[in-house]
Parts: sequence; C-alpha cells; structure tokens
Amino acid sequence: NQTQVTEFVLLGFSHGQPFLFALFLAIYVATLLGNSAILFLVSLDPHLHRPMYFFLSHLSCLDLCYSSVTVPKILANALRPQATISYRGCLAQMFFLMWCAGAECALLALMAYDRYAAVCQPLHYAQAMSRSTCAMAAAGCWLWGLLDSAVHTLLAAQLSFCGAARLQHIFCDVPPLLGAACSNTRPNELALHVSSIFVGLCPFLLVVISYLSILATILGMPLATSRRKAFSTCSAHLLVVTLYFVAANLNYNRPSSGYSLAADTLVSVLYCIITPMLNPLIYSLRNQEVWEALRKVV
Repeated sequence: NQTQVTEFVLLGFSHGQPFLFALFLAIYVATLLGNSAILFLVSLDPHLHRPMYFFLSHLSCLDLCYSSVTVPKILANALRPQATISYRGCLAQMFFLMWCAGAECALLALMAYDRYAAVCQPLHYAQAMSRSTCAMAAAGCWLWGLLDSAVHTLLAAQLSFCGAARLQHIFCDVPPLLGAACSNTRPNELALHVSSIFVGLCPFLLVVISYLSILATILGMPLATSRRKAFSTCSAHLLVVTLYFVAANLNYNRPSSGYSLAADTLVSVLYCIITPMLNPLIYSLRNQEVWEALRKVV
C-alpha cells in the first residue's frame, strides 16, 4: 500500500474558517511590526549598539522567521475547503522551523550568559563580550540550529507514507510527520530525543545556572536601587526564556499517548506563533532604553 506522497492533508482545519484567518492575520501583523521595530531601533540608535541589544536583534530576526515560515500557509489554508501542503513544501517548512528552534535555544542561553557577565563580572564584561566575540557567538547559534535542522530533515525525507497522508496539525513539524509515517520511525525518534537533550535541555540548564548566579549577586548588592536595576535588566529575558522553553518542551517531548488535535494545535500555536509576537512586547514594555530610542525616532 506504499505510495509516492505528493501532498499532505492538514487536519487542523476542517473547513474554511474566516475567524481564524482574521485572528492569525492580526497576530502575524503584530509580530511583524513589533520585531521589525526592534530591528529598526537597534540599528539606528547608537545607545543600543551593545551586546544585549545585538542579541535581541537576532532574536527578533528569528521570531520574524518563525512566523513567516508557518503563518502565511496557515492563512492560505484557513480559507480553503481542505487544508493541504505539498510534500516538498512540508519538508521545507519543517527544515526552517527546526532551524529557528535550534538557533533560538542557543541564542537564549547566550543572552543569559551576557546578563551573567554584565551583572556578575562587570569589570571583565567589555573584554568578554567584545564585538567580534558577539558576532562569532551569534553566528554559532545560527549554525547550531542549521545542523540540527539538517539532521531532522534528512531523516524525515526517508519516511514512507501509506494511503492518504494526513497530518494531525495545522503545519508541518517533526511529531505530526512521525505520527503519519508507516515506516520505521526509530531513527527519527532517537534523533528527536538526542536533540531535546543537546539543543533544548543543555541551553536551558545554562540559563538556569546563569540566573542562579545572577540572583546570588543581586541579593549581595548593598543598595536596593542597584538590586532593582540589575533585576529589571534580567526579568524580561527570564520571562521570554520561561515561555519559550516550556512551550518547546510541550511541543517536542510529548506523552506516549500523544495530544488531542485541539491540544496539539494549541501547544504549537503558543510555541511558534504567540511567543514570537510577545517577545518584543516583553522586552520593550519594561525597558526604558528601548522606549527612549522609540521616542527619539518618533
């Protein structure tokens, strides 16, 4: 019964849904405006030409890529009688999605180290986070995500699908592809577990260690104003990290019984669509330097 698959049917949409189209369009526009504003301000304002905002601009670029990989196809399918995606389009979508996921995990860990160096080792900060070091570290994050994505995509390309290929999802990702395959998925599952450890868990542990050190240093500061200022520079990043890693863990480390279609869709929307929209809001709302840069531009 093995056939050559040319397209997948996405079961997340049962029929044309104008309300979902309007909702996802509003989220996508907000994501584009918020992250583009961060990129624009960081590039224009000399006061934001510092490692923290350099990494923030890379995070905004990743969030733009996240949304642009998934949302336009979701918008197109939301108005169609049957939601579909071509086989090659599915693999391409998964490739870029996993690339962004791996790069963002590494970038969030790098941003945590930047805050650790700024708070715990202020005298050595300029040397530790020089312009060349930051550029190489950011490039390493993108390369790390690319290598991880290439492994998953190559393994997914070896899968076979029997009969009508249906994905319990609204876009292409590794877990729904494994659920629809009728060939051996052990190598793919093993790669996903290994990736969860080295691409997801290790960066998360680095973030935890960095923030435990930051917390110990902040509590040891003699002045309340110094403690409040140090904590305010870290709280936004900590909130972003928590949102991202919790959603990513729910998306890729699923129970053996799996999620229902509704729960699966909700988790993936939170992970790939809502979080990229919230990141620029979280960073800007409590950041006076960003507000000051925006005021100057306006």
